Order: sequence, then structure tokens, then C-alpha cells
Amino acid sequence: MSNLKEIRTRIGSVKSTQQITRAMKMVAASKLKKAQNAILKIRPYANKLNEIIVQLSEGIDDISLNPFYKKRTPQKILLIPVTADKGLCGSYNSSIIKTTVHIIEELKSNGSAHQNIDLLCIGKKAEEYFKKNDYNIIDSYTELQGSTYVKVESIATKVLRQFKNEEYDLVKFIFNGFKNAAVYNTTIQQYLPIEQKEETENKEKSVALNYIFEPTEEEIIDELIPTSLKISFYRIILESNASELGARMTAMDKATENAQDILKDLKLTYNKARQTAITNEILEIVSGSDAI
Repeated sequence: MSNLKEIRTRIGSVKSTQQITRAMKMVAASKLKKAQNAILKIRPYANKLNEIIVQLSEGIDDISLNPFYKKRTPQKILLIPVTADKGLCGSYNSSIIKTTVHIIEELKSNGSAHQNIDLLCIGKKAEEYFKKNDYNIIDSYTELQGSTYVKVESIATKVLRQFKNEEYDLVKFIFNGFKNAAVYNTTIQQYLPIEQKEETENKEKSVALNYIFEPTEEEIIDELIPTSLKISFYRIILESNASELGARMTAMDKATENAQDILKDLKLTYNKARQTAITNEILEIVSGSDAI
């Protein structure tokens, strides 16, 4: 059994760790509220913008002529894993990394050459892992948590230009979609080319409204689609940030509870050791008295 000094040292160490985890939980909770509000604000705008594009595209003869709708044989593929810059957030980072590795292995097994699969890493954890394992990283961005739209827009513009110039035939995001503070879903989303929705029965009805557009529908679509894609890029970053904060808050809450359980066990062990020490001292005193 450990001596009393060692147990007291462990108790002090666990208490210090518990204070840190409790503080980290509170910080994550305060930041999560702000991140959650940002998502709730951007979702209606992004959804309405997509709705307008869908309605306008129904009146165009061949929307696939737009460079962002154009489908090509996926010979050059760009994957964008979105992780955190820091750890201590449970399985948040590992789920993204595992999913990305699985996608790469699946693409390679289907005949795609390794050199045709590039990575654009967002977050230090993704950058560190894929750089360490010699994957093709074309670029990496860190410290995007709480970034403004302007900073994210520049990254999205670069990706759009690369796809438009046929540097890549397929672009996919791997990120954690935010559901609530305790739940996030690892999501694989095709970013480019834009997937066309199936024709619905309402198409004839929407076209029959016969709006007069100025400028033309094609010109409006050409202007709105890049804007929509940039908003979608920004929304993914916001979703990932909120998911990270929720995961960290949950992980730190669990760590605080675990520290409390450890403290209970250590205090029980300490009391047992202290009682044993007292009993031994009494026995030594009694034995000494009998000897005298």
C-alpha cells in the first residue's frame, strides 16, 4: 500500500487536473453559445439561396453547361478534412481522420492512383497526421475557429478556381456536422461538382409562373452559384467549430466526473492507510510497554 505522502500528492494532482477540466468545460460552453447562434443565423440564408438557385435552374435548358455543375471522370480528386487545432475533444479529430483515410483507401482500391488524390487540410490535427504519414497535402489552414467570412471566402475562391480550371474533377468535404451540444455527425459532402436534384412534379408549375428576369436566368445563376458555394464553405467551417466546442465541453465534463470518482477512491485509500498507520503505532506502543 502506498504511503500517506504519495497518496496526498496524488490527491492534490487530481484536484488540480479537475480544476483545469472544469475551467475548460466552462470556456467551451461559453464559446459554444456564440458558435451555435452563428449557425442558426446562416442556415436560413444558405437554404433560401439554394432554393432560389434550384428554381432558376429549372428554367434553364441545360444547367450542366455551368462549370460548377459539369461532371467529369474523377481522375484528380481533392479531399478537404476539417479537424480542430487542439485536442481534448474526445473522438472529434480521430473520426475525421479515420473517415478520410477510409475514403482514400476506397478510391485507391477502385483504381484511382495515389498521386491523383490531394488533401487540403483545415485544422492542425489533420495537417499533423497526414503530413506525418506522407499524404499529398497541397495546402493547410489553421486557426479558422471564429474566423470571419472574408477569411474563409478567400480559401473557397481558390478551390472554386481550381475546379473551374479542371485542376480537380471532384471535391469532397469530410467534417463533423453540428446537431446539438452533445451530438455531432461525421459527414461526407460532395462540394464540387454540384449534384443536380431529381426533377419533381412541381417543375412544370414553377416554370409556368413565367417570370420575366432581368438580367437573364443564366446570368443570375452564374452570379449566385459561386456565392452559394462560398456560403456553403463558410457554413461547414461554422458547423465544425460548433461541433468541436460541443465535443470538448462533453469530454471535459466527463473528465471532471472521472476526476471526482478518482478522488473518492483516493480518499478512501488514504483513510485506510492512515487507519493502518495509527493501528501500527498503537501496537508498537503496547508492545514496547509490555517489553518494559
